[in-house]
Amino acid sequence: MAEEKKEIQARLVEGKSELKKEEITEILKSIAPGTLLRSGIDGIQKAKSGGLIVVYNDFVQNIFEGGFKINARFTPQRLIELGKMDGAIILSKDLKKILYTNVLLTPNNSIPSNETGTRHKAAERTAKQTNTMVIAISQRRDEITLFYKNIKYILRDTNEIIRRTASILQILEKHKEVFEKNKTELDEEELKLKPRINKALLVIQRGIIILKLSETLKGYITELGVEGTIIKARLKELLQRVEKDVDEVIKDYSKIGFAKSKKILSVLRYDELLELENIKQCLGLSEESENVLPKGHRVLEKTGTHEKDIGILIKNFKNLNSILSVKKEDLIPFFGEEKANELIEKINHARG
Repeated sequence: MAEEKKEIQARLVEGKSELKKEEITEILKSIAPGTLLRSGIDGIQKAKSGGLIVVYNDFVQNIFEGGFKINARFTPQRLIELGKMDGAIILSKDLKKILYTNVLLTPNNSIPSNETGTRHKAAERTAKQTNTMVIAISQRRDEITLFYKNIKYILRDTNEIIRRTASILQILEKHKEVFEKNKTELDEEELKLKPRINKALLVIQRGIIILKLSETLKGYITELGVEGTIIKARLKELLQRVEKDVDEVIKDYSKIGFAKSKKILSVLRYDELLELENIKQCLGLSEESENVLPKGHRVLEKTGTHEKDIGILIKNFKNLNSILSVKKEDLIPFFGEEKANELIEKINHARG
């Protein structure tokens, strides 16, 4: 029965779906600096003893043999000491217990592996066959490799990650300065009723670059664990309102609808984002489009106007220029007198 189960697992390996981003994030969090598991792993690496660590699930039971049943509370010190033995260590699913030690892993040899060493082959095949996390600590290569389902991830040195995050953070800060400058200039042009489409494109361009860079940085922050707390706080500060502002500009200038434009923009590479014509096409604008009037989402949103009311204003008055020129009596048929008074105050505030 156990052999049959192993065979079924092996056949299913190649058909597994791609990992979700949230899965990878949770896995990296569990072995980030500051966690007990990472302390134990780092200790094994420093001891130069090498090791294999497997996180238990229902399928793991069928692919190891021998060893000793421990069932003891997990501590980094225990992991380091048990790592001196030749076999693999099996941890509980919640990582709070060491279940077995010095076991021999026996995954199906027909599962393809690109690894060369025996330990890493066993780790990769075990991860693929059982859908679990396996960590290989190499004595010869002096590196820590994470295998999970169909992915392989080499954990980088913490100091190296910190250097990379610092570099990306500096780039982000420069982009944010340009983004804010373009946004302020777009504000001025829109309120003077003479907006240039290129200024709107520049706001979208810088905003999306910032959001793309932030995703890379978030990955590093996850990997850093407690070491990334300060960087995480700074990133949160830098990202404040960026996505909301970009969304509002897209809503204002897109001719094909916000959702469609944003989806197309999200797949542009960095080099494609540098060409404003590409962004213009994502908004459904022709090459000749130069004086495109904004609908008014961004300016009205900043006055505290409710989204539903913004929608009614745009539907009936078409663009920001017309909305900024309305009188109270123009609004009464759509909102009633009381609401019209409230809205005209907000519109007057927007006019400055």
